[in-house]
Order: sequence, then structure tokens, then C-alpha cells
Amino acid sequence: MATPHFIQKRLQGLKEKYDTLRVGKESLIKILDESEIPENVYNSNAIENSTLTLKETEKILLELEVSRDISLREVFEARNLARVTEYIRPKTGKDEMTKDFALLLHRMLMGGINEGISGRFRTKSEYVRVGTYIAPPPEYIEQMIGRMLLEYSSNFSAYFLDKISKFHLDFERIHPFVDGNGRIGRVLINWQLMSLGFPYVIIRNKDKKYYYRAFTEYNDAKKTKTMERTLGLALLESFHKRIAYLKGEKIKTVAEYARAQGKSSSAMLNAARRQTIPAFREQGVWKIGEARDL
Repeated sequence: MATPHFIQKRLQGLKEKYDTLRVGKESLIKILDESEIPENVYNSNAIENSTLTLKETEKILLELEVSRDISLREVFEARNLARVTEYIRPKTGKDEMTKDFALLLHRMLMGGINEGISGRFRTKSEYVRVGTYIAPPPEYIEQMIGRMLLEYSSNFSAYFLDKISKFHLDFERIHPFVDGNGRIGRVLINWQLMSLGFPYVIIRNKDKKYYYRAFTEYNDAKKTKTMERTLGLALLESFHKRIAYLKGEKIKTVAEYARAQGKSSSAMLNAARRQTIPAFREQGVWKIGEARDL
């Protein structure tokens, strides 16, 4: 499958607008990126069944006291993933996607959690499964990762979102690490996007069923459509947020916007989820930019 042409046109138009608006406003882009780190960390860890809430994640990253007992592992998972997320931002455009780069990110992610498996692929008798899916044997990982990296770097004709979607599906299908595969895979998505000049995206825990469906479809029938749609919607949302702030628009909740427009709140929220209106989420709440009255 491939990203539909009308989505490609929408993304191209938003990219052009984003590139024009962000000139001279690099500090604002940096602030927006940094402000999303807790949400990114919370959602990526929640997909992996972390019990931390968004508020607890924020407190941990700010080194504030959390009101309940939390395992040391979950504290490290939050702090380490935030560190990895921050690390990749200045690296985009300067490094190629390599095996060593992925291993370095994994070492950063697993530091203090499990040093015995950090920064290396599965070896010997280290088998893993996700649900009923059993990942390839360890002895094939190096070869499969090499082939995947070569395909990504040498495919100049495929649409960028299709390439990234297939790379992510292949990476997770290989499941090269004993632990941390999903979180590293999602970090690599953002490294790839930012290397191409796009903003990073948040794959949200609330959308997990569609995200997981993409892997099932790929494993069963090599279909990539659901992952392409998942990443496409996430990128549209990321563009809409950044463009609203770059334009200095007044930020409202979609519910407030619906009332002001005399429209159904549920219909507007559905439009937000489909990204047929320029809406985006902050702290899990759907919002939208509106031109200010001057």
C-alpha cells in the first residue's frame, strides 16, 4: 500500500507553510518540542504497559515527589526515555541511520534498568514474543537489521511516510532487543521524520489498538496501510499544533470552538480525530487554533 495522494498533498502543503512560518522562530519550535517530551514519554511507556500517569511522568522528569509508591524501574524508564528523546533532536541531519546508532539509543534507554542487555541485540537463546507472535531467532538479527537498513537508505522512489512505516514494521517484526524494542522503534520514527525536516509525532496510548492492528496486518498479510494511516494522522496533528503556535493563534479547546461555532461538540471531536479540521492534542485534550481579533 501507499499513503493516499490527497494525504500526500495535504502534508506537502502543511510542510511548506511550516517551513515558511518557522524561519526566525527556532526558539519557539524548541520550546514546543521540549514541552511535548513528557507526553511523548508517557504515551510511549504506556503502550508498553507502564502504570505511570501523565502527571506522574511530568513530576518524575521535573524530579518532584510523586504521591504514591512507584517502582524504581518505572522511574528509570521515564527518565531514560526522556533523555533519549532529547538526545536525538540535535542529531538529526548529522548522522546516518546505522546499527550502532540504534544500539547507542538502546544503551541509553536501558541504563540502570538492565545493564546485561543494554546496547546489544539478542544473542544465543534469547527469544522474545509479542502476544502469539514469536520474533526471529537471534542468529538472524544482524543480517535482517543490515538488510532493513540497506533497503531504507537505498529506496529513493518511495514516499517518505511509506518508507518510515515499513521500516518501523520491519524493526518491530525483528524485535532485535530483549527489551525496549517498541520505545526505540518509536524514537527512530521521530529521528527519521526530523532528519527530513518534519516535526516529530506522538503515537498515543489511546490509539494503541490501531497501532497494534498495523503489526497484525503486516505479519499476516504484509499490509502497511494501517501504519501509514497512523503515522499520517500523527504528523498532520503535529503540523496543526506547530502552525497554530507559529501563527500566534488563540488556542481553544475543540469543545469551546464547537460552542462558539454553534456546532455539535461530538461531530467536531470526530473531525479532530480524523484530522479534517486543524486540531491537535495537548495533555490529552483536543484543541484548535483560531485567528486572534486585532
